[in-house]
Amino acid sequence: MAGARIIKNRKAQTKGTLFVISAPSGAGKSTLCKQLLKKVPNLKLSVSYTTRKPRSGEKNDIHYSFITEKRFKNMIDRGELAEWATVHNNLYGTSLKRLKKLNKEGYDIILDIDIRGARQLKQTCDNAVYIFILPPSMKTLERRLVNRKSDSSDVIARRIHNAKAEIAGYADYDYVVVNDKLDKAYRELESIIISSRLEMKKADHAWIQSLIT
Repeated sequence: MAGARIIKNRKAQTKGTLFVISAPSGAGKSTLCKQLLKKVPNLKLSVSYTTRKPRSGEKNDIHYSFITEKRFKNMIDRGELAEWATVHNNLYGTSLKRLKKLNKEGYDIILDIDIRGARQLKQTCDNAVYIFILPPSMKTLERRLVNRKSDSSDVIARRIHNAKAEIAGYADYDYVVVNDKLDKAYRELESIIISSRLEMKKADHAWIQSLIT
């Protein structure tokens, strides 16, 4: 029973890490994040707010929180967003309240945001790990966008154009993962999270000392 109490207390005292994951549209970021959330314990997704319309199969407050542009701008004015950006003519943002809640509970958090949002977070967050996901080639990226069958040819062309600007910002990140084979990319992402959890600065030194006193 004493051991069980120690483990419980250790979880309560652990401050969660933000894993900021960015990628151009079509690189497979959403698929990889879904796998991480299913397989890695003590990991939660920070559900972003957006003004875009839901895609087929997307559910409110699970994939995104879908709100009006007016409400989004009110959140900006009230300082409720940790970061926000305009992407493909739609607004996306991360709730400070949601981050603080998950962080306080000791969860590691996945933030699925673009490079502009990541740059904003770097100004305010000191417990984040930044990961950029690349496609194996631009031709592969275009093929994935076409096969998704959710955008017009004009939108796909704009996404390809924007992808080049996004990829140019990869050097601002701590890690780069190339999503050529999904299983390999997943293992690499998982290893980043696991190794981060084992860093010395995150060790519960009081608990370790209790083992030898």
